[in-house]
Amino acid sequence: MRTTPLHARVPLSLPVTVVLAAMLAACSGAEPAPEPVRSVKVMVVGTSSVQAVEEFSGEVRPRVESRLGFRVAGKIVKRQAELGQRVKAGQLLAQLDPRDYQLAAEAARAQVAAATTNRDLAAADFKRYAALRDQNFISSAELERRETGLKAAQAQLDQARAQSASQGNQAGYTSLVADVSGVVTAVEAEAGQVVTAGMTVARIAQDGPRDVVFSVAEDRVAGLRVGADVAVRLWASAQAVGGKVREVAASADPVTRTYLVKVSLDPAAQPPLGATAYVSPAASASVGVPVIKLPTTALRQEGQGSAVWVLDRSTMTVRSQPVQVAAADGNDVVIAGGLQPGTSIVAAGVHVLTPGQKVAIYQDKTSPGVAAGAAAGGGVPAPVVATRK
Repeated sequence: MRTTPLHARVPLSLPVTVVLAAMLAACSGAEPAPEPVRSVKVMVVGTSSVQAVEEFSGEVRPRVESRLGFRVAGKIVKRQAELGQRVKAGQLLAQLDPRDYQLAAEAARAQVAAATTNRDLAAADFKRYAALRDQNFISSAELERRETGLKAAQAQLDQARAQSASQGNQAGYTSLVADVSGVVTAVEAEAGQVVTAGMTVARIAQDGPRDVVFSVAEDRVAGLRVGADVAVRLWASAQAVGGKVREVAASADPVTRTYLVKVSLDPAAQPPLGATAYVSPAASASVGVPVIKLPTTALRQEGQGSAVWVLDRSTMTVRSQPVQVAAADGNDVVIAGGLQPGTSIVAAGVHVLTPGQKVAIYQDKTSPGVAAGAAAGGGVPAPVVATRK
């Protein structure tokens, strides 16, 4: 068998080596491109006075609103009340089928007649036996039995009369009339419907004083006390009227977890029922209090709270700083904690940054400073940092 020398096989392996080197170079990953330096708007935190007034949205309601219903059950045969109708006391609102109650009243009157006859008969017997007792024809015991029978007949007559009066009232309850003068604010039953005793058929807002009713959160209810002065502004009118807190709910609503507050209006003011009103408590105004205000674009959500990006000017990198938001003041938010005046923060572009990322301060190319620098060939001037006042 012929054997190839070793030195003869070496040149044949050179192409294979080149191919393997090319394959390894192709498989190795390229160097990742450096992350671009993002331009952001920067501002320096400063303090300023705030004029923040809390305003709650409410609704004008009557001081007293009656829910009217029949005192007996039956089928509604006619409904005269209409939504928004003004009614007077004693005006008919709805009518039940009265036939069954009329028959019961007639039966009660018949019982009265029968009891009256029995009473008259017992009275006649007592009178006759009293005469016989005067002549000593009967004993005193017999006369006492007749007297007892007369008393029992009189009691039965009184009972029948009471039942007759009750049945007469039941028949009268088939007509639903307005107890007070006011406006029908709701109709909850229609003709042909069978209703039970006490079921609401109509609601009437009584004429008289009106309230503004609104709900407040648990952290705001402590600032509203009974008797406190408030300003009420109607949505359809820019004119404000005075009012006082009349009632604050003792417990929160089980669904909304808010507290219901009622404000009594000036008796001279009679806003329309159901109108939207805005209530501004006098004690909620913060006048001249130095606070830190930030634009809403500087905030971002981090976990269960809010945070901002703080700029380190020495390294031009950003870090996350949690903050506590106290309230809103127009388009700004009032910061309760987490920042100190003089701190540089990112005011725009916060949702594309990561901790430790390098950034550049954005400059408006149309600003006079940049245009002058470009014309002189000196490049971009030093950034101008604005302080919010």
